[in-house]
Formats: sequence, C-alpha cells, structure tokens
Amino acid sequence: MTLKRWMRSAGGAALLCVVSLAQLAPPAAADSIRDHQWALSAFDANSVEKVSKGQGVTVAVIDTGVDGTHPDLVGNVLPGKDFLWGSGRADRETDNFHGTAMASLIAGHGHGPGNVAGIKGLAPAAKILPLRVNVDGELQFRSAKKIAQAIRYAVDHGASVINLSLGDTSFKDPDTEDAVQYARQKDAIVVAAAGNDGVDEPNYPASYPGVVSVGAVDVSGRIWEKSNYGSNNLLAAPGVDNYTAGLNHQYQTGSGTSDSTAFVSAAAALLRSKFPDLTAGQIVNRLVKTAKLPKSLKGTKLPDKHYGYGFIRPYSALTEDIPAGSKNGPLPAPSSSSPDAAADPSSPADPGASSSKDLLSYVIWGVVGVVVLGFLAVVAVVVVRRRRPVVPPPSPFGEQQPGPPFRQ
Repeated sequence: MTLKRWMRSAGGAALLCVVSLAQLAPPAAADSIRDHQWALSAFDANSVEKVSKGQGVTVAVIDTGVDGTHPDLVGNVLPGKDFLWGSGRADRETDNFHGTAMASLIAGHGHGPGNVAGIKGLAPAAKILPLRVNVDGELQFRSAKKIAQAIRYAVDHGASVINLSLGDTSFKDPDTEDAVQYARQKDAIVVAAAGNDGVDEPNYPASYPGVVSVGAVDVSGRIWEKSNYGSNNLLAAPGVDNYTAGLNHQYQTGSGTSDSTAFVSAAAALLRSKFPDLTAGQIVNRLVKTAKLPKSLKGTKLPDKHYGYGFIRPYSALTEDIPAGSKNGPLPAPSSSSPDAAADPSSPADPGASSSKDLLSYVIWGVVGVVVLGFLAVVAVVVVRRRRPVVPPPSPFGEQQPGPPFRQ
C-alpha cells in the first residue's frame, strides 16, 4: 500500500493553500487563521473550554510523525517513537505534514499574546503521543505490522485515546485487529477514519469491531460526498475545508475523514478528562447520545449508514445529564481472541462466556476421559494376551499407566 493510496482513502488533507507563518503580520493576519476554523465556532469551543480542555489525557497520533516545534504545538507533544525505523523519537517530523495537521486539530494551543494566533485544537491541554508508522511504499503486510505495534505501544505508554487517521479498503489484517482488541481490553478509545472514496465499502482499521468509525461533514452539517459510508459508521465530525498546522511552521487547508477523526479523538479526550471514572464505552456513549442529524433526516433509523448516530456535539456531551450505562456502551465487548486476553487480569469478566467455557471444558475432559478409559481397556487386553507366552518380550513402556493428556 503506497502513501498515495493511504492519503487518498484515509482522508489525507488535500492541500489547497499553504501560508507561511513568517509572512503573516501579527496579530490581524494571524487571527485570520483562527477565524477560518469554522469547526471551533460550530462546536462553541469557548464554552467547551470552560468545562474541559483535555487536561491529563494522552492522545496517540499514529501517523507520519509530528513537528513538535510548531509554535501551535510546543509543549503538547511527547517524544513518541518512530516505527518507520524501529527506534528514535517521532516529534521532529520534517517530511510529511499529515501527522502534524492531525495533532493541531486535537491539541493545538495557538501562539502569540493570549494564544489568539494560529491553530486552536478542540482539546488544547491534551498531550500528543506521536507514533510514526511506515506506510510509504511498503507491502501492506509490513505496514500493518507496524501499525499493530504502534497501537500496543500507545496503550502501554499511557494513551487512553488512539487516533488512526489512516486506512484502506483492502487493509484488513489479523495483527492489527488483535492490537485493536488489546487496546479495548485496556479501556482505550480507538478512533479511525471511514475513508475518502465515497463508497459503501468497509475501510480498515475503521471497520474492526470496537473502533469508532468517523465520517466527514461540511459546515452545514451535511455529509461530505467523498466520505465512505456503511453499517460500521458510528459518528461524523467536521472534515471539509479545515485549516491545520503544517511543516516548516506553516498552515494549510484541506478536506478528509482524517480531520473528522481528529475532532472525535479530541472530543473523547475532553470527556476522559471531565469523567475519568467512565469506561471507554461509556465515553463513546455520551458522544453517541448527544450526536445530531441534520433536520432533513429527522426520523431516520439509527445508526444511519452515512452519519452513524450523527455529528458530534462536544459541549452537550460534556454537560448533559446522561446515565453512564453499560461499560461497553454502543461498542461490542472486547474480543478474547487476542493472545493477550488470557494473560490480562484486568480484562472485564464475562459470566456468560465463563459459563460457556466451563461447559466446553467439561465436555472436552469428558471425551478425553472416555478415550483414556478405552485406551486402558485395549492395553489390558494386549497385556493379558501377551502374558500367555511362557517368556513374554519386555515392554519398552514397562507397566506404567498412561499419563494425563498434554495441555496446550
């Protein structure tokens, strides 16, 4: 899978305009960047900030790496790890803007007096854990391995929200799916892009069970024409004509489900900060319960294949009185198929699954018992028959009873 394919289907921001920070005359010209962030107005970000800024929450951005020296991100980006080369940090990216753009939508804090200039993210106090994965020119199998490794690393290094503004319709891989389930078992929220092909076709990793798949809407709340759709879509968020931070301390505008994914990850960070005792599923439940559809779709059966449960409303999710509900919320229970599930003592217990496993265990051991008894009977017959000769040949097994069956 090449980078070109990844950027197209995962929602890489289509570069429409690049503005050099050095060429802006503060404060008026710099303010124009903030003025063009229509999503902040749509979210009423000023009111949101009074409730939560995402303090104490780490969001992993599994992407191309992040430029942590950008004025709008300084202090909010952790060193991370470069999975492209297998080691080194990922917070000094100078070759690709995509990860920096996503980080700015999540945790950008602006710059200048009062931080009124530059890009403001929806969760400006959250920390970004940049994890650089190799998706440029490599085989899909190897790319998936790195993404799977990055997901596990993110969870093991304190990330409670994982942003995957990447994917492909042919990206399905068992290792990545297992890594997603590992994240779910560790109570992390995994958010991924629905894709930018405008087709009813599953995009991965967005379509793995337990992942929050995100579509893109424009300023009017209508679904973007290139946003992928299907039964797996859960939420939608602004994904059209967004200003973001870029390389060399610049800015660009673009469209894609990558952007909408970043906004949902930021909203999840706001909620995790405000409600630290809620599970990942209960956080997603607040986003789902407060999501909204355009008035023209009133009465539509949910989830809608384009919007899911609707576009997010972070302020409502933070302030409305919503029962916590079940620990998994609208998400399926974490799968126990991951190799880590059995060894993880913190994995939530499922009484029904436990009973089924016990019953299956009894049946298996019952069958084994019957086989063993049958084997013993055959051995007894053979031994009796072999005792009839005057001088029986020595047995290589002596007279030991067969041991218990091997346990794998």
